Amino acid sequence: MKRLVIKVGTAVLTQNNELALERLGNLVDLIAKLKNEKNYEVILVSSGAVGAGFTKLKLDKKQIANRQALAAIGQPLLMKHYKKKFQEYDIKCAQMLLIADNFDSRKRTKNAQNVMEILLSNNILPILNENDVIANYELLFGDNDQLAAHVAYHFKADMLAILSDIDGYYNKNPREFDDAVLQKNISFIDDCELEMKHTPNSEFATGGIVTKLKAAKFLMNNNIPMYLSSGFDLTNAYDFLVEENHKSGTLFKAQ
Repeated sequence: MKRLVIKVGTAVLTQNNELALERLGNLVDLIAKLKNEKNYEVILVSSGAVGAGFTKLKLDKKQIANRQALAAIGQPLLMKHYKKKFQEYDIKCAQMLLIADNFDSRKRTKNAQNVMEILLSNNILPILNENDVIANYELLFGDNDQLAAHVAYHFKADMLAILSDIDGYYNKNPREFDDAVLQKNISFIDDCELEMKHTPNSEFATGGIVTKLKAAKFLMNNNIPMYLSSGFDLTNAYDFLVEENHKSGTLFKAQ
């Protein structure tokens, strides 16, 4: 049995200040296939709580306290939609909210690991997010790419798959250059690539390509591969994760 962490970003789960329920449903379909047909243990790291909260209360998201309030509103709403969709496949869900500090303490890390093993051994799907509501800035990962990378490492996953608004890592920005080429395999990330301009594309997103490269480098240093592909169109993710056929998307794997 393989243990897989799937991270989905805010840009995938929200559209026009609404939850993108069709894309959420497509994600659930993919995870159900991985669990039921491939017999994978899946851990889902899901962004989108702030965006979901904004659908119910239009607060100024530039203020940290407002973002925390929106996360408090949106997290149960997000879970409601996940639980309803996963019920179609008779998959039970659990919620875990974490902060960076949870992985800085050996005791807290062990507690989280014990809970995770109980959930997975009982065929429960853990859905994780950063606990934006109670954490101050110093205790936050700051983006769920970093959270997902630490989840993959501390919960002993075989791979992290990030499903995003970009379909892989290009040799240059594909939004600016028509001749940008997608790189299917990356075995080394230079430190200078981690200094590129931070480019989140959604008003609710905190990530960008740099945060994904940082996550990939952390995992590569710990011999855990990471796959980056589109969360809008899951064709390539199906090919890679289900059919084990790497047609597109970027695989970060140390030599």
